[in-house]
Amino acid sequence: MADIKALAEQFVNLTVKEVNELARVLKEEYGIEPAAAAVAVAAPAASEETAVAEKSTFDVILKHPGGAKLQIVKLVKELTGLGLKESKEVVDAAPKAIKEGCSKEEAESIKDQLVEAGADVELK
Repeated sequence: MADIKALAEQFVNLTVKEVNELARVLKEEYGIEPAAAAVAVAAPAASEETAVAEKSTFDVILKHPGGAKLQIVKLVKELTGLGLKESKEVVDAAPKAIKEGCSKEEAESIKDQLVEAGADVELK
């Protein structure tokens, strides 16, 4: 069984060029259409894309404070723990990250509060 595992390990580590060469050899010399091999090689790539799509941390970006700037400054102060001056500087520097590396739930909560106060916010 160890030989099978070693062979499988070699298949998994093939480059695209090597896979194409293997497919050509199987077809020309052995008459085997390696359609299943292409699907097996494409499967790990699909799972990697899924992992990238499912983010676990988010950044809350203030794109524009909107009309109620004073309310947004107070809310940023409350949400971040910054002082009033620092919060105003963050709001004035929009687009700017308000909070980085937070969970999806926390990011959504912060976004909802800022949008309710009139700000334009996005999650990254």
